Amino acid sequence: MTKHRIVNISVICKGNLKMLSGMCKRIIIVLVTGFLAWAYQASHPPPPKVCGTPDGALTTGPRVQLRDGRHLAYKEHGVPKGMAKYKIVFVHGFGSSRHDASIAVPEVLEGLGVYLVSFDRPGYGESDPDPKRTTKSIALDIEDLANQLELGSKFYVIGFSMGGQVVWGCLKFIPHRPDLCGAHRLLGATLVAPVVNYWWPGFPANLSTVAYYEQYPQDQWALRVAHYTPWLTYWWNTQKWFPGSSVISGNAKFSRQDLEIISKFAGREQPKNLSLDWNQEYATQQGEFESLHRDMMVGFGSWEFDPMDLKNPFPDNVGLVHLWHADEDGLVPVTLQRYIARKLPWIKYTEIPGGGHLFAHADGMSRAILEALLLGKQFTLDN
Repeated sequence: MTKHRIVNISVICKGNLKMLSGMCKRIIIVLVTGFLAWAYQASHPPPPKVCGTPDGALTTGPRVQLRDGRHLAYKEHGVPKGMAKYKIVFVHGFGSSRHDASIAVPEVLEGLGVYLVSFDRPGYGESDPDPKRTTKSIALDIEDLANQLELGSKFYVIGFSMGGQVVWGCLKFIPHRPDLCGAHRLLGATLVAPVVNYWWPGFPANLSTVAYYEQYPQDQWALRVAHYTPWLTYWWNTQKWFPGSSVISGNAKFSRQDLEIISKFAGREQPKNLSLDWNQEYATQQGEFESLHRDMMVGFGSWEFDPMDLKNPFPDNVGLVHLWHADEDGLVPVTLQRYIARKLPWIKYTEIPGGGHLFAHADGMSRAILEALLLGKQFTLDN
């Protein structure tokens, strides 16, 4: 009898262990499945709220339709196009829009006879997102915009910050050699405080590494994610465990001059957070992923070319390429711009002492930048 009881207890225990083991397996499967579902949802951004659709904002300004059916919103500044001596396409920076054309000071444009068009880059403002955006595609968007607006065979391009980075693509992909009729398409270009990609092969490893670690630790991580695991860019900048990009969160490494400029704009009924853009709500109204996060993935990802391999686009001296930077820029290290200027001696490099990333908004800088590009005027601190 005792043996039978012992056997029954043993059988019951084994059965209970199997049951517990089976339950544990099911619980683990449920937990893993739940985690994977959460991870998938967290790393996959919501669809953009495209302007003109039921979920998106209404369009408030003119737009052109590009070669692939997307729309690009634009804004015109300066003198009428038909009366202009010079025609310029302006490329805005990170978290910004066509309304923030830093050099579009009306009296300066009118005095020089300039027609300037700014536009919302893909995914910003009222321009349709481009999930396939690359450094080449945005350059072709600019050329397409110029064609749609009938700017003619000759125009200039100026880009600020992340828009300055875009200008490298223009120099690479927009025709600037004489065609069969001897006409140039791109007459000149200016990069204003252009963002750099720390992974461009042309940078010496030690130089780019030192410059990279001058950033806030949270920005180092944000850029690592954008470069090495771009599919996690949305998650990294929206999760709450670790700080994401300081620029997106409004805590960027601004200089004293930058803060003064921001304060000046804040007095004009602009948002008072420390953002690069004073129209950021408009700029990101279609969602941050196809605007801010796409910028990071493209700007700090793998490029189709290395800017430091570029040859002089104007060997016959019909145009110039200018690069302007300030020595107290906390967002883009000046040491890398100095290296680019040495590596590419055909670039006219101008460094602003005591200036920050937003120096182009300072009094007198709009005129100085435009006169250097259009008239070849030498900049001095007395300008």
